[in-house]
Amino acid sequence: MSPAIFIFVYYDFKVDKSICQMAPWLAVILKNLSSLKESKQQGRIVAKVKMKSRNNQVDVLQGMEGLKMTVRIAIIGGTGVYDPSILDDVRQKRLETPFGPVWVKIGNYREREVAFVARHGEDHSVPPHLVNYRANIWGLKQLGVKSILATAAVGSLNPKMKPCQLVFVDQFLDFTKSRPQTFIEKGVVHLDMTDPYCPELRATLARAARELGLEHHTAGTYVCTEGPRFETPAEIRMFRQLGGDIVGMTSVPEVVLAREAGICYATIAMVTNFAAGISPNRLSHQEVVEVMAENTANLRRLVMRAIELLQPDRTCLCHETPLVPSAVK
Repeated sequence: MSPAIFIFVYYDFKVDKSICQMAPWLAVILKNLSSLKESKQQGRIVAKVKMKSRNNQVDVLQGMEGLKMTVRIAIIGGTGVYDPSILDDVRQKRLETPFGPVWVKIGNYREREVAFVARHGEDHSVPPHLVNYRANIWGLKQLGVKSILATAAVGSLNPKMKPCQLVFVDQFLDFTKSRPQTFIEKGVVHLDMTDPYCPELRATLARAARELGLEHHTAGTYVCTEGPRFETPAEIRMFRQLGGDIVGMTSVPEVVLAREAGICYATIAMVTNFAAGISPNRLSHQEVVEVMAENTANLRRLVMRAIELLQPDRTCLCHETPLVPSAVK
């Protein structure tokens, strides 16, 4: 049997550097201890480092015990949604992850802590193909997030899905090209994606939209392209033949990574325009931004009501994380 090493680390316990070199993820966790000092309870990190003799592989299984990780709900703001204005007592935190740092704002809504990440940065400076999706999702996982509501501006391929309407997508078609798609870099995980977008979160969003009288569609297929350019009319014709309803540039790999991390994920897609070849006008980013700005109030109302309806400590099949890979044979 492969030997296993259990390392118990306390706040004021000195860690052997060789252990951190062998398990770099442990070093990342230790860096985050400084941001968790507001918890007066002594924290304990348990890291199980499983040594693999074949190919000198090391799999790191990590967990946190004794740390007050109470942020269960997160909002990922897409184009036009940069400000967590629905939250009170907002503070900003920098989280270190194995994939780079991520800035997260954490605030309160109805006595619940909610995290907010601006997908493209607060000044929309990060294009969709360069977003650090892995760092964003990993950072939310570190906070203890169990449910993500992600906004997205999309173009419509479906005449029934009109500008200013909402779509709570249930499937995707992936046409991205250069983005890392998984956290797993050693070992094999074949992830089930029968229901990529959490059915329970989608039902909650649909209920909130009904109560608020917002025009919405309870299902739809999101075509994710690489960007940052818009699609050609020929591509749009192909996407329609494949069953696509709306087109955007960010849902993949975000939804896939959330599933790997054991987090429920739902996209709130706001239709801003008809896609190329369907719209009578040439497409522009300014048009997208303007439509999102006009509907910010509706998005805010929807998210607020959905958070009210969510039970923060609910359980779901999405929470069954597959993050432990089998050995590569």
